[in-house]
Amino acid sequence: MIGSAAHTSGPDARDVLVTGLGFCLPGGDDPVFTAEQVWDVAAHGRSCLVSDGIYHGRVNLTTAAFETRLPEFPALYSRQFTSSHRFGLVSFVEACVDGKLDFRAGDLTDAAILTGRGGLDDNVDPYLALREANPAELSADEATALFIRAQLGITSYDVALLQASLARSTGPSFTVSCGCSSSTVQLGNALRMIAAGEVDIAVVTGVDAFNMDIMRNAQRLLFAAQRGAAPEATTMPQTLPSMDRPMRPYDTRADCVNFGEGSVTVVLESRRHAEARGAHIYGQILAQATTRDGLASPLSLDDSGAALVSAVRRCLGDRVGIDQIPYINGGSDGDLNVTTTEANAVRELYGPAVPAVLLSSQEACFGHSGAQSGALGAALTLLMMEKGAVCPTANCEQPADFLTFDPIVGTAPRPLDFDHALSFTYQIGGTKSVLLLAAADAR
Repeated sequence: MIGSAAHTSGPDARDVLVTGLGFCLPGGDDPVFTAEQVWDVAAHGRSCLVSDGIYHGRVNLTTAAFETRLPEFPALYSRQFTSSHRFGLVSFVEACVDGKLDFRAGDLTDAAILTGRGGLDDNVDPYLALREANPAELSADEATALFIRAQLGITSYDVALLQASLARSTGPSFTVSCGCSSSTVQLGNALRMIAAGEVDIAVVTGVDAFNMDIMRNAQRLLFAAQRGAAPEATTMPQTLPSMDRPMRPYDTRADCVNFGEGSVTVVLESRRHAEARGAHIYGQILAQATTRDGLASPLSLDDSGAALVSAVRRCLGDRVGIDQIPYINGGSDGDLNVTTTEANAVRELYGPAVPAVLLSSQEACFGHSGAQSGALGAALTLLMMEKGAVCPTANCEQPADFLTFDPIVGTAPRPLDFDHALSFTYQIGGTKSVLLLAAADAR
């Protein structure tokens, strides 16, 4: 096990509640920023993917949209921001507005500011610019700008650095980078800190900005490697997902992955802190666990589902029985190996009851989202519990015949009254991360 976090069940002042949600995600022509906008997309299985040779989710964040939310940054700084900086700052501001927290007035001074970063493409250009710079040929202004660009953008701590300074935070602030599980792990870290009394409030952001030129070239490299790989090169993936057609999780035609950029921010508070200020409560985070397949190869995975089953059981503990989990927010991105893992895990967990289990994925709405996947899965699942309906799997029209669950086909939410749910995310190398979530009034 890599790590886990949990707190005891039952009403308690240290219960960990979600009180704010903010987004900066693909929405077609314009980004989606609010919980209601994200719900409208996900509840109707609408895909916001675009195609310019390959399908992907693109955030069309304008300068005006950014500066309206954050006018305080001087141009000398804001001109050096990467896309990840801008996405992460916008979702942070949106979550504060949604949670009725005024970071400018000091509401987050004592908060933990935590970020998850997976695909670090945005860090490449600042590194290259710094490496290739010739100080003797730069003016003082140009040298200052390049220095600021490098300081803000060359590490995975890039977004947390700006968010923490924006909030004038004196609390813990750090970044976790473990691919698509990054924000799930950070939600677990926030859960542990709040439950232990280290902080009363934590702001968790998952953010990535994929450089599609880099992604295209990476895919070309993989295909070239597969063509010439020696028989003993068993660490290479058996199938390489394409990006030239729409992703279809759980569908018989699932054979590709479409990446998406953006950011999701979740505000967590202790029950005592949230109730004292009269915050709206979306729901609770009860536990988080992360496991790994235990394979020697850093690029392989065990699709038996054993590690995922272990993570689920660590989360459930003696808090909730598996029969109290009628819905799971899946993490399949259209990759057959991931779908097989989930199908096998559900069979092992539920046994003969599996046909009744609902499991859906909204990855095809915004693209395979990288570090923001866990925060988005948590946010959507809590919205589903609050609204009493579960979202369909976007782009799934012909479910694969080996599924051990109902992927919720269609373009409408399905009514479901439920108090507990699981959310799955995965990282390359066989890592499985799980969240156990509960409705606001669940006990």
